[in-house]
Amino acid sequence: MAADGLVLSIDGMGGDAGPGTVVEGVAIAARRWPRTRFLVHGDAAQLTPLVSRHAGLSAVAGVRAAERAIGMEMKPAQALRQGKGTSLWNAVEAVKDGEAHAAVSAGNTGAFMAISMFRLRTMAGVHRPALTAGIPNARALTTVMLDVGANVEADASQLVEFAIMGEAFFRALYGVERPTIGLLNVGAEDQKGHEEIRTAARLIRDRRIDMDFRGFVEGDDICKGGVDVVVTDGFTGNIALKSIEGAARLVGQFLRESLTSGPLAQAGAALAYPALKKLRKRMDPSTNNGAVFLGLNGVVVKSHGSANAEGFAAAIDVAVRLARSHYRDEIARNIARLGAGAETTAEQRDAS
Repeated sequence: MAADGLVLSIDGMGGDAGPGTVVEGVAIAARRWPRTRFLVHGDAAQLTPLVSRHAGLSAVAGVRAAERAIGMEMKPAQALRQGKGTSLWNAVEAVKDGEAHAAVSAGNTGAFMAISMFRLRTMAGVHRPALTAGIPNARALTTVMLDVGANVEADASQLVEFAIMGEAFFRALYGVERPTIGLLNVGAEDQKGHEEIRTAARLIRDRRIDMDFRGFVEGDDICKGGVDVVVTDGFTGNIALKSIEGAARLVGQFLRESLTSGPLAQAGAALAYPALKKLRKRMDPSTNNGAVFLGLNGVVVKSHGSANAEGFAAAIDVAVRLARSHYRDEIARNIARLGAGAETTAEQRDAS
């Protein structure tokens, strides 16, 4: 590791826009984090000239040649069989080997997760990793939701693990000492929901997990900002996330149509331009870019495949903040407490 700062491992070939956008994003991040170094993996013939175009970037960003890249259409199992030596594989491998503190990619999500799990493995006591998403809310901060697609199903213990990981993640990323946590349910009452969600709530309370747990929250609480972290299984979380994204695009379309419907509307849009620009920035997915695979022995951050340079730089920001934090130590402590509570419960059951 570099003694004077962090080292980030970058998949230079991932994403819809190609390596030019990735390198431009690295250049933006390098200006924000001048003590950070970057290892950019991919086709050296493409990456080296791109790096050299940005003043001073060559001094902090080294290109690591990779023979191939993983396409967006490749299945996770195929990526595990054929991915060795690709830019994505090598980016993760640098974290495993201790060369880098975190890996960032805008490439194939399934392949990225499969390779990360295979090379880094899950933390002790964590059964499954979870994928996060940041969602704008009515308050100043972002709502973090997990899982949003890594696991189709999750039992009660795994939901508690997600809550533990999400709480530590939110604190590390946003500096909130006591983030509020809620379990996504069909109602706020204790008797609502299926058995796994009710059992998860009991486990958090009975085993005295160190978090500000607010009980059950409903779907509309995600965007209202009812809690800081919303916990659910990957099936429900992915549907909720895609529904919110679709609704946001629809509102944007309706707004554009209304503001261009005639001369008076266009004149009003011109007068409201500063406010509309502020709204657009707040709703821009790039502002909340940077999903994280929590629960692994290393920091891996997934950028939107369609992210522009600013969006990719935002994903790097997430990687830097997490790599500088102790969030994995906090996860380990609460996971150990969860396990100790399970052992105590088993001993009490045997004694009776």
